[in-house]
Amino acid sequence: MRKYPNILLKNAIKLDMNEIESAILSELQNNVRLSNKELAARIGLSPSSCLERVRKLYKVGAIRGAHADIDPAFLGIGLQAFVALRLRKHSRAEVLEFHDYLANLAEVTALWHVSGGHDFLVQVAVRDTDHLRDVVLDSFTARPEVEHIETSLIFKHLRKHELPDLRVELANK
Repeated sequence: MRKYPNILLKNAIKLDMNEIESAILSELQNNVRLSNKELAARIGLSPSSCLERVRKLYKVGAIRGAHADIDPAFLGIGLQAFVALRLRKHSRAEVLEFHDYLANLAEVTALWHVSGGHDFLVQVAVRDTDHLRDVVLDSFTARPEVEHIETSLIFKHLRKHELPDLRVELANK
């Protein structure tokens, strides 16, 4: 069983970024394909200094990866849905085990462990409604730890690629 670290403790080191590193993150969120030379020019650094700072941002975990935004239809995905799940029991071991189970399902594209009336909110990508029904019945409701399930179809999806820099907002208060 995997033990998760305290996220607040882990992220405490990351909060000590300066304006240049914030500018690097902002530029890369908008276009991760920028060359180091172009990124350096946009933020006013030498290419070697820029590369050093980008490497530091990867090392401390501020940049967790870079991804291509793929049109789901090109992969045969015709439907996406949210599946809200409530578990029967809530021991740490059972929650973590179920989280790992969900994370390893091919159709799961995003997963949140949440508070409130549900324990997990799961985004799935499937071919069609028959595939969705099969995933829900075979992968979710067949699990003994699942008490309740609700499924909502996603009609349209928008994802902002740039996160707000809330450190600035806190500093101004």
